[in-house]
Amino acid sequence: MRRLSYLIISCMLLGCTENVTEKNLPKLNGYWEIAKVVFPDGNTKDYSVNPLVDYVQLEGYQGFRKKVKPKFDGTYDTSNDAEPFRIVETKGRFYMVYENTLDKWSEELLNLDDHSFSVVNEDGIRYDYRKFEPISVQKDE
Repeated sequence: MRRLSYLIISCMLLGCTENVTEKNLPKLNGYWEIAKVVFPDGNTKDYSVNPLVDYVQLEGYQGFRKKVKPKFDGTYDTSNDAEPFRIVETKGRFYMVYENTLDKWSEELLNLDDHSFSVVNEDGIRYDYRKFEPISVQKDE
């Protein structure tokens, strides 16, 4: 009975995520914060507060990702450092492929919707992201 319950809950959770398709790739655009990291041994690390968020910009199959620091006035501190990537589709799976002068690596997109996405890297580490919601502090006049 317990196994059946786990199976039903797993199916419900998986049913809430959207498979990655070419059509929904533009949903990657925007500001994202890491929510959780899941290691190959099953251990997890949750992130409730993030001093930096990822800004992703994708046009077609080419894009870049950069770290930005949100400020309380709704703006962001950023550097000129951006990690370019390209999307590669292989057998119905989509990968974010990064390449620079020092290294080349890829992350498989596991799911993608309006509010979250997940990737797994070549070491089997899964990163779950949620859409970043800026904190706006208004000044009293």
